[in-house]
Amino acid sequence: MVRGSRLAWGALIGACALGALLAALGVASAALPGRGKAVVVREPAAPVLFAAGEVRRALEANGFAVDEEGLDRLPQVRAPVRIVLAGKDSAAARRGVGANDLPPTGSLKEQGYAIRTGASAGGTDYWVLGADPIGTMYGGLDLAERIRTDRGLQGIAATTQNPYHARRGIKLNIPLDARTPSYDDTGDSAQENYATMWDFSFWQDFLDEMARHRYNTLTLWNPHPFPSLVKLPDYPDVALDDVCVTTLRPTWKPGAWREPMFVFPEVFRNLKVVRRMTMDEKVAFWRRVMEHAASRGIDVYFVTWNVIVNAAEGKYGITAAQDNPKTIAYLRECVRECLLAYPLLAGIGVTAGENMQNRRDEFSKEKWLWNTYGLGVLDARARQPGRQVRFLHRDWQTGVDEIVEQFASRYPDEFRLEFKYAHAHVYSSTKPPFAERLLREMKPYGLACWWNLRNDDIFNFRWGDPDYVRQFLLNLPEGQTAGYYLGSDGYVWGREFTSLEPDEPRALEIRKHWYSFMLWGRLGYDPKLDRRFFLRVLAARFPEAKDAPLYDAWAAASKIVPRVNRFHWRDWDFLWAVEGCMDAPKGFHTVDDFITVRPMPASGMISIPEYVDGLVARQPVPGTTPVQVAAELESDAQAALDLLGAIRKQVSRPGKELRQTLGDIEAMAHLGRYYAAKIRGAVELHSFRRTKDPKRKEAAIAGLREAVKHWQRYAAVAAAQYRPQLLARTRQLDWLKALEDVKKDVEIAEGAAAGLSEAVR
Repeated sequence: MVRGSRLAWGALIGACALGALLAALGVASAALPGRGKAVVVREPAAPVLFAAGEVRRALEANGFAVDEEGLDRLPQVRAPVRIVLAGKDSAAARRGVGANDLPPTGSLKEQGYAIRTGASAGGTDYWVLGADPIGTMYGGLDLAERIRTDRGLQGIAATTQNPYHARRGIKLNIPLDARTPSYDDTGDSAQENYATMWDFSFWQDFLDEMARHRYNTLTLWNPHPFPSLVKLPDYPDVALDDVCVTTLRPTWKPGAWREPMFVFPEVFRNLKVVRRMTMDEKVAFWRRVMEHAASRGIDVYFVTWNVIVNAAEGKYGITAAQDNPKTIAYLRECVRECLLAYPLLAGIGVTAGENMQNRRDEFSKEKWLWNTYGLGVLDARARQPGRQVRFLHRDWQTGVDEIVEQFASRYPDEFRLEFKYAHAHVYSSTKPPFAERLLREMKPYGLACWWNLRNDDIFNFRWGDPDYVRQFLLNLPEGQTAGYYLGSDGYVWGREFTSLEPDEPRALEIRKHWYSFMLWGRLGYDPKLDRRFFLRVLAARFPEAKDAPLYDAWAAASKIVPRVNRFHWRDWDFLWAVEGCMDAPKGFHTVDDFITVRPMPASGMISIPEYVDGLVARQPVPGTTPVQVAAELESDAQAALDLLGAIRKQVSRPGKELRQTLGDIEAMAHLGRYYAAKIRGAVELHSFRRTKDPKRKEAAIAGLREAVKHWQRYAAVAAAQYRPQLLARTRQLDWLKALEDVKKDVEIAEGAAAGLSEAVR
């Protein structure tokens, strides 16, 4: 670039800084230069067109009259404001600046972008230059967001961004049909969302939101999706026309829990069609979904469990037996035809477990997977030269050595492992200890792993703690992280279905929980986003509360669930639901459960028996004590409630979304006070049993009575916003009905002296 051009860029940056200063001094933004006419000039790539639309709408919302033009028109475009979205090496963009160079971008990686400003003959240019179309899209989305949050262009400053984690995804268990269900469709979330999965407007909105939050991978999980996805030449009767639900309603009984991923005969006897579709229409539908995903820079995977054949079982000799050669041949054709039918399907994922045997013969897990999925991929590649299929192999009920020997060493394309990084509770610790074994086993092979971040914790309440998410994502193992994706096993993140004040149509879960989805996507792309950034975002989202302490209230309440989970640790989804203090095998967790269940490994917390035994022996055990945990929960809850009081005093008429968000924050705060009182009561109860000191018994009763009061407040707030629901993994969530179980904790304490305490189940 010539020296004069560099001076021009510097002058414009200074002018923008001056504009920001004037705004801070109260000068009306409309009086600043640059209002009026703007032209968005963009490349024709679909991701860039999406970002251009976002920029145009942001400008129009701030008083600009906006046109859009193709990049080849740049030399002819004259306007007070030109916004150019292009690749950093775009020949068309270079022609548009004539003798001058494009603005320098620095070192850009895949998905990276630079935003620059400079003078042009007609006014001011704002350049968004990407390393690739996806980077340009992210840059355009960034610019649009700045225009919205800063209410114009006056604060736009130069920036260069590259992704911190290259792959950022969502895990969605997808209920395609009652005959091809997701892992667990026994909950209301799946039953309410079957038809949603076949509604293109849902996917259009869902994928757009993913792009806005910087997600670039969508993994769709289903034990055996193929009968709902593809026609097979050799198995024509397996393909399923139409979309069906079951009219059966699942029931739960303690001790009668069973793995839910298989289709039972009674389901087929109780079907109801909710959408008429031929298989050809289904294929066209999913091709369209994948095309839209590609236009937003999103790779789509299907991930399965094995050996599961659901709707195909019993046809053509197909069974779920691992040593059935007919099943092997069938699944190999499923994989081949699925890849051929969907050229934009980026990858396949598999689970070696759940319904497989640990055999050591020609039908071992890894040999079976190679002969079905591995050879199926090779068959498709032979018919589509140049086709690449990324492979995701879960580390679940198998071993790295065998995976490498039998599968990875023979696979021709990108091969990655997958692991449940925080087991079922991403909302627990920012540095869970469970991947250490896998990291050691991976290292000799140079393998990288996708981290499955399972949110089987929070389904109802809007959550938001940026510091927690940032630290969690910064702690992912450097050099061995292929990517991460966030999602649930027993909840379908389609449209919400429990609100007592619903939108029409019902809101997408990704929009209801926009803040938490934003945190896990945006901070994965750029963990440097700080408090100031989120304050601006919240002020733009809730202008009626732009000066209220919403950020701090939300963050304080959001610390509660992770802290409870660390103290009362139950690894898997069916073993603990913090919103309901319950699990699937037994139901409600009593005060005795809180005595016996240990904290999360490596959490630094000590259990109630360890703490009490240390006090009795006058040899304290090092670590965070249960009393300290209760105090921290109380502090977080009280901080959230105090800040809520300030917000409600300041904002007399909150909009619907803000009002509901404040309700969720309040509910989480009362839940924190409930668990704080319960933990204190449990400490006193165990102390009484160890010491027989009657004062301890009275303290236990008082603490557990206090817990009842907090649950009543919690239930009142939650039930005012949401109807009860059946959770797939942990039974009925009904806060008001659970009150009777909460009260029984007091009875346990009252009966302790007479030996009437409830046995720990």
